[in-house]
Formats: sequence, structure tokens, C-alpha cells
Amino acid sequence: MKHFLKETDLTLREAAGVFAQAASFKKSRGRKTAPVLSQQTWAMIFSKSSTRTRVSFEVGIHELGGNPLFLNKNDIQLGRGESIEDTARVLSRYVHGLVVRTFDHNDAVKLAQYSSVPVINALTDLLHPCQMYSDAFTLAERWAGRSKNLLGSLKGKKIAFVGDTACNMASSWVLGANYFGMKIAVSGPKGFSPSPAFDAFLASEGFENGYEFTTDPYEAVRDADVVYTDVWVSMGKEAESAKRLKLLAPYVVDAELLAAAKPSAFFMHCLPAYPGKEVTQEVLDSPQSIIFDQAENRLHMQKAIMAFLAKAAKSKR
Repeated sequence: MKHFLKETDLTLREAAGVFAQAASFKKSRGRKTAPVLSQQTWAMIFSKSSTRTRVSFEVGIHELGGNPLFLNKNDIQLGRGESIEDTARVLSRYVHGLVVRTFDHNDAVKLAQYSSVPVINALTDLLHPCQMYSDAFTLAERWAGRSKNLLGSLKGKKIAFVGDTACNMASSWVLGANYFGMKIAVSGPKGFSPSPAFDAFLASEGFENGYEFTTDPYEAVRDADVVYTDVWVSMGKEAESAKRLKLLAPYVVDAELLAAAKPSAFFMHCLPAYPGKEVTQEVLDSPQSIIFDQAENRLHMQKAIMAFLAKAAKSKR
């Protein structure tokens, strides 16, 4: 069974097809969309709260002709101690796909291992692959021009990720950038660099030493095509707020830091953003900011991923 838990779960050829399908869905939205999930119900298991992820998946499933079934941890026995294995086996008898947003990445892996329907990682503490694919698609729209080679337009471009470079979004961008032939530099305090465990994971994916780390944000953004940041206090880290805000204060993305990148550089943030912390309002409102295009493209990309997995699952039956 084909799943989407990390950026490399699709071959590059499959990823190129998904990018093209996302572009097609975006262009045809509101006019004609093949009901590829007709007569299907996709369950959404969310242990973490969400705005963009929940809405984009629910709308996407509906627009593809399917029925979204939202389940938070209090709605199912998983929240009372039922095993992930049994949850996967039972839900696979009822639904046609599972979208999971949780803390431990291994929980998503185990859910997929015991599921007989496609499983999509809608965010774990390790990775956020749907967001990374949507971000890459957002950039490819601009860089590909009239070319149909959306994925190919990313090759050789440089991403600079500033702030908490140990977060799931930074990890997804490091893995995805390597997979798509991009360069990536990450910059944050020493205690917020990618962990040894992540380095081992990256090496297992064939990308040992696949990023540049520096404590100097200006060094990271030099010659960058994209400057990216994320919140400094992720869900589950609230008790560390004061410490994190103090240590990360030198890494705010302001107009001066953005200007140190290429003049044509884009600013990206997966949202929600907190002006005055990881980024200034001036940067969020600047013409270089493409944050709302990123948010919109979550819908189109996730529809494309679901359509691909549904087709792959059908061929297995």
C-alpha cells in the first residue's frame, strides 16, 4: 500500500505527476474536478489542533467527491489507550484513507504499517511533508514560467531557513530540498540546530551532510532564493516559551535580513505567524511575501496527493 509519510515516499517521477495534478486542480477549481474519491470516506485523525490543515483536507476531500470524517483524540478509543495497531486495522475496514496529525512520527509510521488503506502525514513532530510539497509547488509556479517541468524548476535554488531549525518544518525542508536537488542553509542558536537523530534519519535517506548550519542568519541568507521561518514556540513547547523567545530573538526575519538575500528572494512562512517575534509585520506585508499563496496551495497539493494515493490503492485491489 502506498502512503505519504515523508517527502521521499513518492518517487521523483510520481512527485512530478503530483505537482502537475495540483496545477490542474488549481486551474479547474470551481469548474470541473473528477470525483476521484466518489463513494469514499477519508478519516482525519487529529491529535493536534489546526486551521489550514483541517480546512484544506476537509474541503479537498469534499471537492474530490468524498466524505471527510473528522476524529480528534477524544472521539475515538485511541485517546483512551486502544493500540495504534488495532485502530489502524479497524478503521481500514470502514474508510478508504487516513489523514493523521499527531506528535510522535513513529505513531504515523505504525498506523501506516497496520493499515490496509493509504495514510497521509498531516504533520508530526518530525516532518510536515504536505506543507513542504505545497511550498515547493508555490515556488515552482513562479520559477517554471511556461514550462511544464514544475519540479525541475526547483533544482539549484537555495532555501535559507532561519530560527528554530530543529522544528518539523525545517526538517521537512532539509529532506525535501535534498530530494528535489535544491540547496539549503539553516540558521539558529546552537541549541536549536538539527538533532543528531535527525542527522541519522537524513543519512538513512541518502543525504548525509545535506545542509549547511550556521549561527549567523546573514551568512545563511546570502544568495538565497527563499527566506523561510516558522513559529518559535511549536505545539507542545509552550512551557519553554520564555527561554525560546530570548534565545531566538536575534533570528527575527526583518527587512534588513530579507534584503541580505537575493533581491528576487521570496519570504515564506507556513502560518500561523506572530508578528514581532519570528518575523516583522513589514516583511509579512512585503511584495516578497507569498505566505497566503502557500496557504491556498495546501488545498490543491493535498487534493493531488489524495488523488494519487487513491488511484494507487485502486490498482492494488
